[in-house]
Amino acid sequence: MQKDPSPLVPPRIRKPQTLEDPPWQADLQPDLQSDFQPDLQPDLQPALLARRVIQPPTESRLDSLIDCSDDYEDSDLFYPGTHRISPQDREMSLQVPVRAKVHRSSLYSDDEHLDDDDPSLWEAGSVGSLQGSVYLPNTGRLSAATKDDSSQLAAVIKMGWLDKNPPQGALYYQRRWVKLDVDYLRYFDNDKEVYSKGIISTAFVTHVTSVGELKFEVVTNNRTFIFRAESEVERNDWVDALQDCTRGRHLRSTMNPCSPLSAEFQGYLELRGLRSKLYTVVASEKVFLYKNIEDYRLGVGITSIEMNVGNVKDTDRRGFDLTTPYRIFSFIAESEQLREQWVEAMRNAIGEALSNSEVAERIWAEPSNSLCADCEAPQPEWAAINLCVVVCKRCAGEHRGLGPSISKVRSLKMDRKIWTEELIQVFLLLGNERVNSFWAANVPPSEALSPTSCSEERRRFITNKYRQGKYRKYHPLYGNQRELNNALCINVQCSDVLETLSLIFCGADVNCSTDMASWPTALSLANAHSQPLQAELISHNLNTELPRSEVDEGMAAIHYSTPPCVSHNGFLFKTASMARAITERKSKDEFSRRWCTVNDGTFSYYESDKNSNPNGALKASDIVCLAVDVPQRHGFDNTFELYSESERLYLFGTDDPDSHKEWVKSIAKTFIPAGVEPLLKLAFERIGRLKCKDGLNLQTSKVGWFALVGSTLHAYLEDSQGEEIHLRKLNELSIQQDNEVLVLVEKGRTLYIEGERKLDFSGWCAAIQAAAGSGGDTLSQQQLTETDIPVIVHSCIGYITQCGLTSEGIYRKSGVNSRVAQLLERFRCDARSVRLREGEHQVDDVSNTLKRFFRELGEGLFTSEDAGSWLSAAGIQDGSKKISQYQQLFNRLPCVNKATLQALINHLYCVQRFSELNQMNVHNLAIVFGPTLFQCDGKDFTAGCAIEDLIQHYTFIFQVDEQQLKKQLDEITAIIEMREKLNTKFPSTEPGGHFICTVYLEEKKDTAEQHVKIPGSMTAAELACEVLDRRKIRVKDKDYWNCWEVSDKEEMERPLHYQERVLPTLHSFGTDSHLLIKKHLAMEAMLVYLASKVEPSKHGMMKFREERSILGLGLSSFHDRYFILNSSSLRMYKEIRSNRTERDWPVKNLKVYLGIKKKVRPPTCWGLTVVYECKKQDKQERQQWYLCCESLSDMREWYATFLSIQYDGNVWPQDGLQQTQAGRALPETRHGNVSLIPLRGSENEMRNSVAAFSQDSLAVSETTNHQELI
Repeated sequence: MQKDPSPLVPPRIRKPQTLEDPPWQADLQPDLQSDFQPDLQPDLQPALLARRVIQPPTESRLDSLIDCSDDYEDSDLFYPGTHRISPQDREMSLQVPVRAKVHRSSLYSDDEHLDDDDPSLWEAGSVGSLQGSVYLPNTGRLSAATKDDSSQLAAVIKMGWLDKNPPQGALYYQRRWVKLDVDYLRYFDNDKEVYSKGIISTAFVTHVTSVGELKFEVVTNNRTFIFRAESEVERNDWVDALQDCTRGRHLRSTMNPCSPLSAEFQGYLELRGLRSKLYTVVASEKVFLYKNIEDYRLGVGITSIEMNVGNVKDTDRRGFDLTTPYRIFSFIAESEQLREQWVEAMRNAIGEALSNSEVAERIWAEPSNSLCADCEAPQPEWAAINLCVVVCKRCAGEHRGLGPSISKVRSLKMDRKIWTEELIQVFLLLGNERVNSFWAANVPPSEALSPTSCSEERRRFITNKYRQGKYRKYHPLYGNQRELNNALCINVQCSDVLETLSLIFCGADVNCSTDMASWPTALSLANAHSQPLQAELISHNLNTELPRSEVDEGMAAIHYSTPPCVSHNGFLFKTASMARAITERKSKDEFSRRWCTVNDGTFSYYESDKNSNPNGALKASDIVCLAVDVPQRHGFDNTFELYSESERLYLFGTDDPDSHKEWVKSIAKTFIPAGVEPLLKLAFERIGRLKCKDGLNLQTSKVGWFALVGSTLHAYLEDSQGEEIHLRKLNELSIQQDNEVLVLVEKGRTLYIEGERKLDFSGWCAAIQAAAGSGGDTLSQQQLTETDIPVIVHSCIGYITQCGLTSEGIYRKSGVNSRVAQLLERFRCDARSVRLREGEHQVDDVSNTLKRFFRELGEGLFTSEDAGSWLSAAGIQDGSKKISQYQQLFNRLPCVNKATLQALINHLYCVQRFSELNQMNVHNLAIVFGPTLFQCDGKDFTAGCAIEDLIQHYTFIFQVDEQQLKKQLDEITAIIEMREKLNTKFPSTEPGGHFICTVYLEEKKDTAEQHVKIPGSMTAAELACEVLDRRKIRVKDKDYWNCWEVSDKEEMERPLHYQERVLPTLHSFGTDSHLLIKKHLAMEAMLVYLASKVEPSKHGMMKFREERSILGLGLSSFHDRYFILNSSSLRMYKEIRSNRTERDWPVKNLKVYLGIKKKVRPPTCWGLTVVYECKKQDKQERQQWYLCCESLSDMREWYATFLSIQYDGNVWPQDGLQQTQAGRALPETRHGNVSLIPLRGSENEMRNSVAAFSQDSLAVSETTNHQELI
C-alpha cells in the first residue's frame, strides 16, 4: 500500500450554490442502535449487522453498497456484457474530464473521430449551463443547500425512475432511481438514498443509443448497461441528456494525460461485517468505493462518500470508522501502519472538503490557471504567491523543497487570510499562460513535465525552472544591475505587472534606492502611484532569493545541451489505435493514409500534408517500445508497432522497405537515451524499456533498455555497460508470478524482467520466448549449452552415458517409432524443458531420437558445402596426410558444428571403449552413424569410413588431452560398476523401468538399510511386505506398517497410500529424501474418526503461511484462516464469516505431509506441509505452504479427511496388510520383427545389411509388436 499517482480517479465536483437540500434530509434523526434492514429482494442473503447514525426513511442496509444478492445486487457492473473485457483494457487508468479550456490531446488517435467533437461543449460555462436544464423534473428539484451540508451530489442534469436490466440478459428489470450529473450516471434503490448502488463514469461512455421499445443502451469500452423508461418521450430525454453530457468526454479522459486528478491514497480495505474487501480511493474531498482494482480502472464503481460531512476515528489496532450522518463505514486495514496512513488520508480529505473554495473558484476563472503551471495537471489547488504561478499538489511539494526564500507556497482553499483582493487580482491579471511566457520560455520538449511525471522528474524540472532560472526569458537589461534597478523604479509606476516580474527575477533589486526621499523604495513608489497590484507583487518578493546565474561552489553545473535533432516526415498508413495485442492479420482496407512527422521529440500524424493540426501525437517520453514486424505480416509489406505508456498500440505500415527502415530509425532515435545509442546500430526486431531486477538485488527495480536481435537480447541496465544475453543458451526461461515476471537464468546470474505495463510486456515475453526456442533445423538455430552444443545432443549423450553404455546393440536397435517422434518433437519445441529420466524414457528411444535429429538436420553436421571434402579425405591412403586433412576441415566448420562434432565423436569413442559389454565396436558405430551424419543412402561404405577414421583417430584429430580423456573413462567405469553392484537392469531391456533403491526399516541407519529392486508396478504395500519378509518380521493384527516418504531438508514425512506406486515417488525425490518402512501409529485413531463421519469433510480454523516466492512475495508469517475441506476442493477464507474465498485448491492435486520445518517458526508443533502441483501453460508449477493445527487430534482429523477424499474412502485395506512375496518374474524381453545389423561376423556380412538399414535406420516392420517394447 502506497501513494501511487499512476491510477487516475474522477475529479472533484464542487457543489453549485443553487442546489437545495432534499426535504427528507431534515427529518433524519440519529439512531445509533438500529440495524440495517434487509432488502426486499427475494434472492438476497440475510442482512448483516452494522452501525449507523441516522435511519433513512426507507429500508436500507450497508451491504447494499457491495451486493450480497447478485454481486453488487446490480451485478451487471461486474459481469461483462456484450463487450468483453480484455486484459489490456483492464489496465486503462481511470480518468475523467474536467471543465477546462479547450485544447487538443497529444495522444488523440484519428480513429476516435476528433474532428467531430464540438469544442463549444468544453468552453467555460457550457457545462454549467446544463444545470438549469429542463431535464430536471419539477417533482425532483432539491431545496436550498445549507452551508454546513453539501453532501449531495454535483449539479444534477437529469434524474428520475428507470428500469435497469441486470447482467447476462435476464428477462426481469430492477426499479432504480437514476441521477445524471456531469461526471457520473448513478443509480439508487430509491429516491431517498444518499449512497448509490452503482456509479458509471461518463468519461468511459462511448455512445448512448435507443434500442427496442422504451429502452436505451449506455455503452462503455467493455460493458453495456440497458435501461428502460416509462414512455418514449422520457426515453428520448434520457438519451439526449446522456449524449450531451458524454459527447467528447470519452476521448479526452482516456487519451489526454492532462485531464485526470490523481488519487491521494488507494488500496484494499475490508468493510467490517461484510467479510469482503473493497478497493478504496481517497481523492480530493471524496472517498470512492470499488469492488476491485479492475473496476476502478474501468470507471465502474459502487458509490462515493462526500467527506465534508464525515468524521474518522480509530476503533482498534487495525480498524477505524468513517462516520457520516447517514451511515457508519467500519473499515479494517491490513496492518496498523496502513491504518494510520488511511486515517491520515481521510482526515486530509475532510480538511480539504471543509476548506473554502471561493478563492480557488475565482483564481480558476482565468482559464490558464485551471491547469498546473508546471505539469498541466487540472484543478491546481496551490500557488507560489511570490512567483505568481498556480500549481498542483504534487508540484507544490517540490516547490516547498526549494524553501520559502525561493517559493512561498500557499493553498487556494485553506490559507484564506493570505489571499487579499490585490493578490487575487495579480493572479487573474497574469495567469499561468502569461507568467509562463517568462518562466518557461525555453523549455526543451524532452524536459517538459506531464501530469504523470514522477517526483524525481518534477524536482529536477522545478529546480531548473525557479532556482536556476534555466528556462526563463532573459530581459534585455540582464546583467546590467543599475539599468535593471532604474527600469524597476520606472515600471512600478504603471500597470505592467508582468514586466515587473521579469525585471525582479532577472536581477533587479526590489530594495534598491529610488533616490527620492518621499518614496525611497520601489514598494513605496508603487503605493504612491496607486498601483496596488505592483505593490502586492513587490511585497511578496522583498526577501526572495533570485535565480542563480552561476551555481554555488561544490554543486556541479547543469548545462542543457540540445539533443541531436531528429526530423523526418512522409506518408504512412495507420490503423486505429488498440488496447490489446494484435493477433490477426490487418488487411490494407483497415489502414488509413496519414501524413506523419518526427520533430522535437514528438511523433505526430495528420489527416494530410495540408493540415496544420495533428490528429494525434506521441511524445518521446510516452513511447515505451517499438516493434518491427516480419515482412508481409499485414496487408502492407513493412509494418511497425508503437507502444505507449498509456497502454495503447499504434500500427503503421508502408510498402517501401527503405522508407520503413528510415521511419524505424528516426522514431527509435527520438525515445532512446543517448547513453544507450549503440542499440540503434543493431538490426533490432524490438526495442524499448522495461523494469528488471537481477539476482544480487531483488529489492530495487532498475530501468533497463533492451533490444532483441535474432536470438540475442542486448541490454543496458542502470549504471552498467551494455551486455548480451544469448537466449538459446539460457539455463531456464519461464514466466512466473501470474504472468508478471519473466525469469531468465544463465550461468551465474538470474534476471527478472517485470511487467510494468501488460500490453508491451506480453509482446516482449512472446518475442523472447520465440527467440529462445529452436529457430529452424540447422545446428546454429538450436537451443545451445554454454559450450555451443545443442541441448538435444547434450541431453541424449548424457542420458546414454549414464544409463545405456552397457546396453547391447546401443544405437543399432530401433526404438518405438511413435515415442521417438514424440520425444524429438518435444526437443524441437523447447529442448530446455525436456528432462530425460530412467524408467520414463527408454534407452533405445533416446538413442534413435539423437540419430533422427542428425539425419534430418538442415545442411548436415559437416555442412552441405564441405561434406564432399570429408568423404574425399576418407580415401587418402597416407595416414598422416588424412589426419591433417581432417583437422583442416574441422577448423573450417562453423563454431556450433565444431563443438557438436567433437562432443559426438567423444561420446562414440567412449561407447566403443566398452564394446565388450555393448557389442558396438568402432566398425559397428561407423555403419550406423556414417549414413546418418552424412545424410546419404549408405550404398557404399565411404561415409562409414570417414566416421570410423574420426573415432579411431579421435585423440589426434581433435587434439584431446589424454589425462582428461582418462578421467572421463574412469568416471564412466565407476558408473557401470555401481550399477552392476546394485544389479540394476536398464530401462531399454526391462519394460516398466526397474530401479534399485535403498529403503530403511524404522530408522535411517546403516544396519537398517535394504537394497530393493522397484518394478514400475510395485505398490507401497508390496514394498513394505518385501522389506518385512527380508527381515522375517510377521505382520500382526492392528499393525499398520506403512512405506513413508521422508524429507530431511523439509523436516516432513508422508505415508504413501497402500495402493500408491512407488516408482513415481522415487523419480520425484530430491537427494535429501528417502523411503522408510515403519508403523503408522495414528492409523487406528484415523480409521475410528472416519467411521464416525457420514461424508468426509471438515472445516475449522488453522494458521496458514505461504512459502516465499523468488521475489520475496507471499505471507511471511502465520495468519489465522478458516478452511473448508470437501469432496472436491480445499477452500480458504480470511475469517469464519467471510463469504468469498481467498484461495481454492482441488484436493486431488494436493500432497499433504506431516511436519513443518523449524525454519519457518511454526506457532504449534502440530503442522502439515501442503504441496500443490499443477500444469500451467504446459509447464509444471509447484506451490508449497504450511498449516498449523491447535492439537494433535485436530491434525489427525484433517489428515484423515485428506486421505479419505483423495482415495474415495479407501484409506486402508479392509483385510489389513496381506504379507505376500512382492518379487515377480519379469517377462522375457522381445523386440518383435526388427531388422537388426549383425553384431558379429565378417565385414562383408555387415556391409550387406547396411543398405537396407540405412534406407530408414529407425524403421521397424509393420508387424512389430510395439506393446512388447514398452
